[in-house]
Amino acid sequence: MSAGRWVIRAASLAAALGLWQLLTSLDVELWLRFGQFPTVGEVASAFGDRLGTAPYWQDLGYSLRRIVIGFLLAAVLGVAAGTAIARSRWAADLLGPLMEVARPIPAIALVPVAILLLPSNEQGIVFITFTAAFFPVLVSTRHAVRALTPVWEEAVLTMGGGRLRVLFSVVLPGALPGIFGGLSVGIGVAWICVISAEMISGEYGVGYRTWQDYTVVDYPGVFVGMVTIGALGWLTSTAVEFLGRRATAWLPRPPERAPSRAVRRAAAPPAASSPVPALEKEPVS
Repeated sequence: MSAGRWVIRAASLAAALGLWQLLTSLDVELWLRFGQFPTVGEVASAFGDRLGTAPYWQDLGYSLRRIVIGFLLAAVLGVAAGTAIARSRWAADLLGPLMEVARPIPAIALVPVAILLLPSNEQGIVFITFTAAFFPVLVSTRHAVRALTPVWEEAVLTMGGGRLRVLFSVVLPGALPGIFGGLSVGIGVAWICVISAEMISGEYGVGYRTWQDYTVVDYPGVFVGMVTIGALGWLTSTAVEFLGRRATAWLPRPPERAPSRAVRRAAAPPAASSPVPALEKEPVS
């Protein structure tokens, strides 16, 4: 990414923070009640205080552990189930209807099921996180596998390759872009649901601490939790996208966008005073 784009992104973030500081410091009360919001300075001060406390890092560790376990389980099982449904009629008939019925149910709505089914709140939160990420991965994998051209598979079969060779040499590598697209969506949804589950039934975690700050009317602490959640979501999503680019580095990349007509005109060399005549081809004797 060019330095100019980094400058634009930094300026956009700085402008948003500046507008936040201005509206809250002036206690603007038009339709939105910014007078009840903490200022950027108050949030920054509370964030600095939290960084020096052990409970903050303990909550961070709990949330990260739940995300890692739930997301890894969803990635492995989602890719396996999506591939099976796309490749096997038996799997499509047995698992497909069940997945389509369960998929529209919000993961956070399964909190009562997790409480009744699993022996501890910790396992229940991991289950909610897994469910949230599982279905985006499954659906993306299923579509990516079904979209593969059969020519590659036929070529491997013609050369004597078996079903496992087709799976690991054609199907999974060819579906990697779609799989990582589902993983990128899944990690974002997983963060939404793990924070919600921690607020409802957790004992530790960023979501639990953010809700506790709200109940004691510590609004700067609430915004510290929100900033922490946003930063963690951005870091994990960036990590998934980076792994996706590395895993699919062998694929051809789309060409860069051509410069605009004005840019091309400005960069073009000046025209010569007299045109150079084209060379005529010598006749072949």
